[in-house]
Amino acid sequence: MTQAFFFLAANPGGAQGGSGFQFIFLGLMIVVFWLFMIRPQAKKAKEQKKFIENMEKGSKVVTIAGIHGTVFKINEDGTIQLEVSPGSYLKIEKSAISMEWTAQLNKKAEAAK
Repeated sequence: MTQAFFFLAANPGGAQGGSGFQFIFLGLMIVVFWLFMIRPQAKKAKEQKKFIENMEKGSKVVTIAGIHGTVFKINEDGTIQLEVSPGSYLKIEKSAISMEWTAQLNKKAEAAK
């Protein structure tokens, strides 16, 4: 309240001529926010969805909890059966697969070959 009083006291005619600049500045802030925050997150979400859709039986994956395994079966209800050791299976959600960690695991496996 006191800031508004001092502003009006310094500029008795009110805020003349500055409102256009304020709207431009606000618009630029929104554009920058969109470019650096929303757009990259949407792009990453799209890549994650594509990664999950392209997953197939026999793929070596890592879950977000750090569990390493091989995809044994892809179920229709959005889950997969993950073989963590021979004959030992876990039923987990497809969304629990980490795209970044799986890529690192597969990159190391390809480099070892």
